[in-house]
Amino acid sequence: MANKVKKGDKVSVEYTGKLADGTVFDTSKGREPLHFEVGARQVIPGFEKNIEGMERGEEKTFTLSAEEGYGPVRAELQQEISRDKLPKEPEPKEGMMLAIQTAEGRQIPAKIVKVTKETVTIDLNHPLAGKELTFTVKVMGINEPEEVKKEGHSCSECSSCSDGN
Repeated sequence: MANKVKKGDKVSVEYTGKLADGTVFDTSKGREPLHFEVGARQVIPGFEKNIEGMERGEEKTFTLSAEEGYGPVRAELQQEISRDKLPKEPEPKEGMMLAIQTAEGRQIPAKIVKVTKETVTIDLNHPLAGKELTFTVKVMGINEPEEVKKEGHSCSECSSCSDGN
């Protein structure tokens, strides 16, 4: 009986995310797999939806629309601010990233998209908003004991794994 991923499962997945032009924007290669609970909204909705129903060891590729990913670009998230509200150094330049502090004390990234003598326009949209995203994923584990996730663990060393791999 195959164990398929369902809501509430804690999964670990290896993944590579690419933009429509083939540019890799994120990957788990060379580091720990991504661990999350399905249905807990810890990853973008389309990613979660595509993991459901997969089996351990299964690999697949899927493409998400902007709406299933980080949403569309929202014009209201671009704001023009007076240059005197920014620190004097470094000199603001288009493409530069800033950390903006919210009233709650959280820091969110903002990209400078326009600079004039008096103002700076910042974009608070997620950098992947409005983009189609293609992921290649492989389910590495479903509800596995913590010791199995530790690097260097061999399942033949303990009885926590039933398949002996």
